[in-house]
Amino acid sequence: MSLYECVFIARQDISAQQVETLTAELTNILAQGGGSVSKTEYWGLRNIAYRVKKNRKGHYVLLNIDAPSAAVKEMERQMSINEDVLRTLTIRVEELEEGPSAMMQSKNSRDERPRRGDGEDRPRREDRGDRPRRDDREPRRMEGGE
Repeated sequence: MSLYECVFIARQDISAQQVETLTAELTNILAQGGGSVSKTEYWGLRNIAYRVKKNRKGHYVLLNIDAPSAAVKEMERQMSINEDVLRTLTIRVEELEEGPSAMMQSKNSRDERPRRGDGEDRPRREDRGDRPRRDDREPRRMEGGE
């Protein structure tokens, strides 16, 4: 059997529960064809770079698949019929990625970063010296006018 990665985008106005149901249906199609899904990642509701069928956002899902090509073709056919699926991309890979994907790793690293406060954590720039406040300056004079 061959190894595939499939990413599909579902419409923004369906719920996350409906996306899980759709993913389960696609997994069942692959299982009936003699394949299996080793990893499923829900990337969440994300912005799309351009409008797709009047949608600006979509639910992104990644599937790591180990299945014969006939089962993958049937899954792709079912996705093309389904109105909830906006876009899909399936590629054949040499080996499946273990652990979280790059999208999930970047999401986790964002969560671990400390939040910036009011600049209290930032060192004061000593090379500037004391500058007068804007309201303390003299008003500018216009040249060439009255």
